[in-house]
Amino acid sequence: MELGSVLIAFGLTLFAGLSTGVGSALAFLAKRTNTKVLSAALGFSGGVMIYVSFVEIFPKANDCLVTELGPSGGPWITALAFFAGIAFIAVIDKLVPSFENPHEVHRTEEMDMPQVAARFKKLYRMGLFTALAIAIHNFPEGLATFISALKDTKLGVAIAVAIAIHNVPEGVAVSIPIFYATGSRKKAFFYSFLSGLAEPVGALVGYAILFSFFNDIVFGVLFASVAGIMVFISLDELLPTAREYGEPHLSVYGLVAGMIVMALSLLLFL
Repeated sequence: MELGSVLIAFGLTLFAGLSTGVGSALAFLAKRTNTKVLSAALGFSGGVMIYVSFVEIFPKANDCLVTELGPSGGPWITALAFFAGIAFIAVIDKLVPSFENPHEVHRTEEMDMPQVAARFKKLYRMGLFTALAIAIHNFPEGLATFISALKDTKLGVAIAVAIAIHNVPEGVAVSIPIFYATGSRKKAFFYSFLSGLAEPVGALVGYAILFSFFNDIVFGVLFASVAGIMVFISLDELLPTAREYGEPHLSVYGLVAGMIVMALSLLLFL
């Protein structure tokens, strides 16, 4: 495997992960959350992920596994890996309580709500656990971005952008409780920024573990699992969050726009 491809894949994963810092900065700079833009952006990100998962990633994984395992075994392994990816991220989501879950998104204006402040002061004693929860959540996302970029750089760019959009409101969600736990905006930004590092770390750890085993079968299984992870993230986090922001139609329009953009990029560039 070429070093250049690995570095590009890692760079894209780093870009996606550190976008949490952008969300944290926006939380402190903006007085109110632009729900229309956020709803459409989250829907767009979900549309990109869902479309690319079913149209590009899953078929590529299936073709790879069929070539290696035959027409009878390949599709079965592809399907099993896909649902294993869903189960993996679902278990992680289940193990992290919603109070510490960075995917429980909040609005910027909540920073000025005293009742929220009282609620989040408990995080002062739970800081290490919160940081661990954030890292656990971001690990599979980092691995998904990395593996996709390693398989196809152009495909990796599209996925990295979608993950980055997803991570911006996540950064807002992380910075708000940390701010009220510590009373420091700097610490809130630092921990939000640091949480994004879990994604490139997840990519490196996954690569280090799997490097000696990398072959077409491993690639196929991981690719199918990545599709499952991305579909779960879209259906369980992005789309529900987009609708909760009070703009259900915009979230659907964003979803369709994301699919259209992803379809055009696949047809024109991939």
